[in-house]
Amino acid sequence: MNASKKTMPTVWTDPDDAPELTDAFFEEADEYVGDKLVRRGHQKSKPMKQALTVRYDIEVIEAFKATGDGWQNRMNAVLKDWVKAHSLA
Repeated sequence: MNASKKTMPTVWTDPDDAPELTDAFFEEADEYVGDKLVRRGHQKSKPMKQALTVRYDIEVIEAFKATGDGWQNRMNAVLKDWVKAHSLA
């Protein structure tokens, strides 16, 4: 019978001791549907670059490619410098 078994003490956690779930908590939380992660809990930042299709002369592209890996970043830097030097406003 059950009378011979020692009973384990019940550990009670007072629900009033739980932290308050604020809007900030939910903004940072990961959201799941079943086992699938739907969204990561951080604010999306504004994209710093945009994909674009542009046509350049072949010699311009070859000159930048000849500088090695990172040629697109260098091309972007050159265009940024031009924009700063020639205010488009």
